Amino acid sequence: MSQKQLVAVTGASSGIGEATARAFSAAGHPVLMMARRIDRMEAMGLPNTICAQVDVRDRDQINEAVASAEAEYGPVDMMFANAGVARLAKIDRQPPEEWDEMIDINTKGVLNTVKSVMNGMMERRRGTLVIMSSIAGRKVYPDHTVYCGTKYFVHGIAESLREFLSDFDVRVIVLSPGVIETEVLTGVLDEQTLAEYKANKVKIGGGISADICAELILNAYNLPQKALVQEICLTPTRQRY
Repeated sequence: MSQKQLVAVTGASSGIGEATARAFSAAGHPVLMMARRIDRMEAMGLPNTICAQVDVRDRDQINEAVASAEAEYGPVDMMFANAGVARLAKIDRQPPEEWDEMIDINTKGVLNTVKSVMNGMMERRRGTLVIMSSIAGRKVYPDHTVYCGTKYFVHGIAESLREFLSDFDVRVIVLSPGVIETEVLTGVLDEQTLAEYKANKVKIGGGISADICAELILNAYNLPQKALVQEICLTPTRQRY
């Protein structure tokens, strides 16, 4: 297809979301960028881009942003459900409000995002859903209890969606990174957990660049529609757990 198709990214104002928006834009795709910090997205100055202030907990905001972008650039061919928050702490000292925030954003937000484009992809019998999980969706950590729960949820719904959508030729890819150089640590409000995380990060020689994740997503997307990379699990070489 000569015309590059529209891609959409939530959590596009920083980290892997920002890097993915930049990678697809550089590859010639129009991009719908969605996040709460619209100033950060607009400051990137990417061409053929729509920036929408969206909280993924609000279904109407996502649906309106998608409809606006599709009216200008055609249907979304790839949606990266990336927005998430990591409030890490041992559960005995973690405020329940942090559980609520992670559950609402990391689980319901993913479902809201997927639903905004899924039916159109099914009708066209084409499309790719990339869903952000974590290494914490494959193994548990004692100071990640609720966060792990939300990411195990992501893996569960992604497996179910992949099986269901395969009959419609729609691909579902899960991204499960380990330690990445992003702003994720700004969400860790528990001082002890934050100090331990930073110490481990130094021990393993730092995290992986978000740009590497973005390139892997772009490469998986560019495969023929009949070829599916089911999961991308990326960690620093020295990360053992």
